[in-house]
Amino acid sequence: MKKATLWLFLAGFIFLGNSCKSEYEKVRVSGDPELILKKAFEYYEAEEYQRAQSLFDLVLNNLRGRPEAEEVYYKYAYTHYYLNQYLLSAYYFKNFSNTFLNSQYREEAAFMSAYSNYKISPIYRLEQSSTQDAIDEFQLFVNLFPQSTRVEQCNELIDELRRKLEKKAFAEGELYFNLRQYQSSVISFDNLLRDYPETPDEERVLFLIAKSSFLLSKNSVVEKKIERYEQTVVRCNDFIQKYGESKYAKEVNEMLKESNDSIREVKKLLKIT
Repeated sequence: MKKATLWLFLAGFIFLGNSCKSEYEKVRVSGDPELILKKAFEYYEAEEYQRAQSLFDLVLNNLRGRPEAEEVYYKYAYTHYYLNQYLLSAYYFKNFSNTFLNSQYREEAAFMSAYSNYKISPIYRLEQSSTQDAIDEFQLFVNLFPQSTRVEQCNELIDELRRKLEKKAFAEGELYFNLRQYQSSVISFDNLLRDYPETPDEERVLFLIAKSSFLLSKNSVVEKKIERYEQTVVRCNDFIQKYGESKYAKEVNEMLKESNDSIREVKKLLKIT
């Protein structure tokens, strides 16, 4: 009797479970593309994006050349975005923009492709390929749709992303400095100033360039000291000329004096007039 009751309970549980998931599952395995598409739209409007995406997946390949293809592909891209699958949403929005050239959704898709890359742009200390991709796509958007109401937002986001790349460049130069790889530090900071001439960190960057050059000179073999100290003199003068009242000015002036003194001493040692 107890076994019979248990089996009845299990059968009822299984039946209830099947009935709860029957609508979606029956649609999914129905093989009826029209029904699948209809329910996919319904799930999308109900914000059940995982189910909508799964159903769109089943019919995408059957929609080529049909009027529905444009809207389905557009909403399919959005399901990835709403599910935080930003790498895929960037891919599908870009594909949409490049495929449906006359679509009313093309402008939005081009923006969302860039914005999806923006969403996966990591903190500045990590690899920044997605950051650069976002910058490139926002710039492309501005070029393609110069009259768009989104242009101002694109420019603001480009500035934000460039600042992130700038911070990464600064961190790399500072890392070389802390590792006592002074020549690499100078090169890295020079590149930063070339790529980001309006950086708010210019004062600190120029100071670290002068100090890196000075320490490189100080730790060089005798044969290279004169040339490197002369370069340090130039770097120190560059700093003083621009930031003579800086909190770093005293230290830079001391490096400048020591560099000039060292040039004279090395010339004397090597008997150079």
